[in-house]
Amino acid sequence: MHHGTTVAGFVGALALSALTIPVAAQADDFSGDIKITKVVVNGGKDIVLGTTDVKTFTIAVTATDDSGIEVGNTFPVMWHTPLPNGDYYAGVMPDNIAGKCVRQSFTTTTCTYTLKMSPRTPQDNTTAGTWTVRAHALANDGDYITKDSAAKAKVLRNSRLTVNASPEPVKKNKTITVTGALTRANWETYKYGGYAKQPVKLQFKKKGTSTYKTLKTVTTDSKGNLRTTTKATADGYFRYSFAGTSTSPAVASAADYVDVK
Repeated sequence: MHHGTTVAGFVGALALSALTIPVAAQADDFSGDIKITKVVVNGGKDIVLGTTDVKTFTIAVTATDDSGIEVGNTFPVMWHTPLPNGDYYAGVMPDNIAGKCVRQSFTTTTCTYTLKMSPRTPQDNTTAGTWTVRAHALANDGDYITKDSAAKAKVLRNSRLTVNASPEPVKKNKTITVTGALTRANWETYKYGGYAKQPVKLQFKKKGTSTYKTLKTVTTDSKGNLRTTTKATADGYFRYSFAGTSTSPAVASAADYVDVK
């Protein structure tokens, strides 16, 4: 496919639904010795969405060619699911496809693009997880490349975790109950809901120390709630810690201090 057609397809998609990117999935398309050497999404960090706030992030595309890179024709699109008709379901593109370009050398240029994603962009929870970046670049001598899978990025449903240890104060070596809840963003109801059947670590940091130690692993119930017991051996801080999954990020609760008499 000629680079002009590729550009037109990408630009035309901007005027269409933010949920479907009508650019047919295909193998890499290129002409000449141009290369896309690096694509970095959100500075290498996961994109985490809650229930309301819009997330602004960047995609930086580095391309090289012996004639130099034509500024304004190097741009990305990020998508989740290929559709049977060749379109993409759930996708985002930069509002300004020119980006901000910095010439690293005569041959190499890095263009950085600003994109926005809201909890309503994915539309439903099935699109949490790994997204793919498709990138296009054009050289000054007419060489071009469209890299269908130039990078991968995680778009995750934000997670929250609480803790409460009681009673407090408590006598030494007496039993305390530690409760909490693990919830995560729901992109269909736009509320937080319990994350069921997930392993969460109960951790303790003794007063005057800097390191948490894991006491046990507790599994959330069907509503995301946590409940367990442990011995109160010394003054210190209890917290719950969740390692995360492929669709939700790791999170630790705030610390709850227990005074042991």
